Amino acid sequence: MSEKLSDEARGPLLDPLLRNGWQMVEGRDAIAKTFEFENFVDAFGWMTRVAIWAEKWNHHPEWSNVYRTVEVLLTTHDVDGLSALDAKLARKMDGLL
Repeated sequence: MSEKLSDEARGPLLDPLLRNGWQMVEGRDAIAKTFEFENFVDAFGWMTRVAIWAEKWNHHPEWSNVYRTVEVLLTTHDVDGLSALDAKLARKMDGLL
């Protein structure tokens, strides 16, 4: 079971992500990022690779895809906010580019 990130854990886990284009979501304890790809196939391929990890970790993003753009929002519904799983999945998403 995940735990909501403490104030002390947020900086070390979230600061590198925020420097890499992730943003805090206003009105929610969540992070978001928009990914742009060359085309739909590249976007869908990346989503497929992410989906494998999300399923493995049982932690699934809120996301949408229009043509070559994928908008992602990460939060942990079980804890009503951000957990270490969100930071882990965000790092994996960035790494799969």
